[in-house]
Parts: sequence; structure tokens; C-alpha cells
Amino acid sequence: MLARLSIRDIVLIDRLDIDFASGLSVLTGETGAGKSILLDAFALALGARGDVALVRHGAEQGQVTASFELPDGHPVRALTAANDIPAEDELILRRVQFADGRTRAFVNDQPVSAQALKMLGAALVEIHGQHDERALVDVATHRRLLDAFAGLESAADEVEELWQARRAREEEVSTHRAEVERAQREADWLRHAVEELKGLAPKPSEETLLAEKRAGMMQAEKVAGDLRDAHAAVAGAQSPVPALSAAVRRLERRAVQAQALIAPAIKSLDAALTALDEAGAHLDAALRAADHDPHELDRIEERLFALRAAGRKYAVPVDGLNALAARYVADLGLIDAGAERLAVLEQAARDADARYREAAAALSAGRRRAAEKLDKAVNGELKPLKLERAKFTTEIVTEPEAGGPHGIDRIEFWVQTNPGTRPGPLMKVASGGELARFLLALKVVLADRGSAPTLVFDEIDTGVGGAVADAIGVRLARLGGRAQVIAVTHAPQVAARADRHYVITKSALDKGKRVATRVIEVAADKRREEIARMLAGAEITAEARAAAERLLKAATA
Repeated sequence: MLARLSIRDIVLIDRLDIDFASGLSVLTGETGAGKSILLDAFALALGARGDVALVRHGAEQGQVTASFELPDGHPVRALTAANDIPAEDELILRRVQFADGRTRAFVNDQPVSAQALKMLGAALVEIHGQHDERALVDVATHRRLLDAFAGLESAADEVEELWQARRAREEEVSTHRAEVERAQREADWLRHAVEELKGLAPKPSEETLLAEKRAGMMQAEKVAGDLRDAHAAVAGAQSPVPALSAAVRRLERRAVQAQALIAPAIKSLDAALTALDEAGAHLDAALRAADHDPHELDRIEERLFALRAAGRKYAVPVDGLNALAARYVADLGLIDAGAERLAVLEQAARDADARYREAAAALSAGRRRAAEKLDKAVNGELKPLKLERAKFTTEIVTEPEAGGPHGIDRIEFWVQTNPGTRPGPLMKVASGGELARFLLALKVVLADRGSAPTLVFDEIDTGVGGAVADAIGVRLARLGGRAQVIAVTHAPQVAARADRHYVITKSALDKGKRVATRVIEVAADKRREEIARMLAGAEITAEARAAAERLLKAATA
């Protein structure tokens, strides 16, 4: 429900705050007072296209803020959650229009895109007028309204889910069939490839390990000669070890005679002999490591060549040959077991199709039953709205073989405005005034089903008066008992039915240099005077006041 509308610097409105309540609220005022400006500003807050002409002359920007009270479980809560917008009891939509043409949108002071604001606005408010066709221009809306009237939303959701499941099964069949056909076309080549890769038997990371081993062997060949020379010098025939060992023994025999002189030398010679022994051991180990079968290097070279040739042939890295072989084996398996698997998938697709068609047929039957009730209810509302010669019908074309996510029906509201004329789509056959009254009849019948919680009607009573205007007022009041209704009207019969009455005026400011639009809520004891003005015009007569009193009494009777 719209709780408050605040407007700053929009056309003739410099500052305006209006508090709204549930039920029927009417906005009245003389032509040119600013009723259209008020609705344009409201539409801007709901996500309508921005317009630099909306900014009041001399201002840098205009701003409109609409505050809504949200009951628990309102569909808008799901939209705010999907857009990561915090929303508790109140939702505040704010739109800023800059004089340079830019606009900015906010929801609960969080910046949002204009598209997100428009989506939220459409779920919160519907604006209808004689020339406003947005509510019914999309025939998908007709289907949604019929489903809402009949309480078939859950059945429609189920049909959509079954449609998606059916498509998924069909896609599985299509994908599997294409894989089997591809495998069959490539069967001979696949068998050859599987045999070749099986014979090659590549191992994980084999290329890397072989390349490292090959590099090590080639390096070993280069250093083997130097290692042998060093080993001969340390431990071969020309090794100094025997001579050094003999020298140590001689010195040890003399150590008793000159301990202080000989001991350090013996210690150093022992260390040298130990170091030579260790060096010899290391050289032995290095020679053993460098020593390899010369044919081993050839075998590694041949293996690497074979692996890399296979990688080039099958256009994959060598490490991907294993996975490729597994895939080819699976493709061959498809040829052998594919037909059986395909039959299973096709049966699942047929089952999914049958479930969808059964649910779609049940939904279609429910829609047809509901359409008869909807037609009867809407046609019952037409006579008081001066559409007594018109006929409303819900046209349902059922195409079982052309189903979709919303079932097998094409649904559109049709009307026949006069006997003997050809019925046709509501949007094409009805005139502006007729369209507004048809829409009102629909909304009254649908009540709060399939509608936004706030409904705005812009001068739908234009061109009618007397009993017809009163009938419009009665229906707006009835609708106000189940949804918040705001009506811009020139009809005193409609104004008399309102729960709250606002008057829009235009006042001169700054000694007549500019004008500004004002909105004042009319107190209960002042309503007779405003309705009398609507009846009589500029000069209010006693007869007008008496007529206004009768309208107010009739509204409360």
C-alpha cells in the first residue's frame, strides 16, 4: 500500500507531501491544476522513463519518493531479496531527475538500476487511464489474470515445471543420439585409434620423466671422462695415498722423540688421507651413476619419439593421450550400448511429454471453466457502466501440438461493442473510454487477484455522467474494499464515494512570477463544498450544495 508520496521540484510542484491510506482516495481539481503532473511524478518514482522537462524551471534536479507499507508474504519481498535490498515493514522508492537528463534510482537508499526500479514499481502499483493500455497490451497478462481469477497459479507453475523437465529430457535424447551417430560414423577409425593407443600404453607424466632421464644421461656422458681422470688421480696408480700413509707411519715412530714437533703434522696428514678416501668414495659413486647402458638412451629416445608422434597425430598433449584413449573406448561403447541407452532416454522423454500434456490438458479444462465464470461476471458489470450492448468474452484457442511453458492455450480478452458487429481483441475494438470501463469491470471482478496492491485510475470517468459516473464510483469503492485505489476524477458522483478526498490547486507565488501546485486533503465537513464546486463550477449555488449533500448521503447509505 502507498503510504506517502513526496515530490520536490517537479514542473509546477516545488514541495509536496501526501499521506495516503487504504480504501478509495480521490484527487479532484480544476483542469490545469496539476493532476497529470502528480501522476507523471508518481510514475517516475515507479521506474517510468525520465524526462528533463519534469525538472522545475530553475532547479538543478527534481526528486520523487514513494513510501510503501508491505505486508508479510508480499511478492515484492522476493524481488527485493533477489536484488539484495533490505526491506522490512516499509519500502521506499526514490528517483532523482537531473536537469542535464541523468536519473538515479534508489530503493531503501540503496542505488538500483532503472530496470530494477521498474520491476518493483510494476509489482506495487498499476496505473490505468483512458489512453493507458499497458495493463492489457500484452496478451500474456490476459492469461495471468484468468489463472489468478480461477486460482490456477499453482497448476500453471506445475505445467511450466513439467515443460522444463520435458525439454531437458528431449535435449538429453538429442545429445545422446548425436553422440551415437558421430561414434558410428567414426567406428573404424576409432577402433584403429584404440588399438594404437592401447599398444602405446602411455603412462601418466611419462614424457616428463623420460625427458628428465634422457637429459641426465646425456649430461653424464659429458662428465664421465673427467670423473675417471679424477678417480685415477685420487685412487689409481698415481694416487698419493700410499706415499702419505708411509710418511705417517715413519713420523709416528719418531713421535716419542719430538712429540711437539711431529704431532700437528701427523694430524694434518691423517685428515688429508681421510679427505682423499671420501673423495674416492664420492668419485666411485659418481662413476657408477654415470655408467649406463648405451642402448638405454636409444630406447628412451625411441619412446619419446613415439609418444610425441601420437600426441601430434591426435592433436593432444602427450599427457592427454590416456584421457583420449578412455574417451575413444567410451565412444566405441556408445556404438555397442548406445542404442539401448537411447531407447531408455527416449522412453523417459515420452513419459515426461505425457506428464506435461496431461497437466496442460487439465489446466486448459480449468481455464475454460473459469473463462465462462469470468465472462459472466464481467458482463454483469457492463450494463451500469453504459456498456449494456457490449459483450465480453475470453477467447481461448487450444493447440495441443503447440504447447509451451504456459500450457496449450492462447488466451485473449475479446469484446463485441454492439450487436451485429464483429467481435475482436479488446485492445483493438474498444475505444479509449470503453477500454477504461472494461478494465474497471475486470478489476472489480478480479478484486485483489492478479493485481498490484495499489491501483491508480486516471480520469476513467471522462465523458460520462449521472448514473454511469455513479456506477463507476460504486465499483471503485467496492474495489477499494480489497485493494488501495487512487482515482483522479472530474465526476462528483465518484468523489462522493471516496474514503479520502484530496483537492489539487494551483497558486501564484512571488507576486505572480510563478505558480505552484498544492494538494490539500479535504476534511469530512468540507467535502460537500468541494463536490458542490464540481457540480456547479466557479459559482456554487444552494442547489449545488443540496445535490452534493444528496450524493454524500447516497454514498453512505
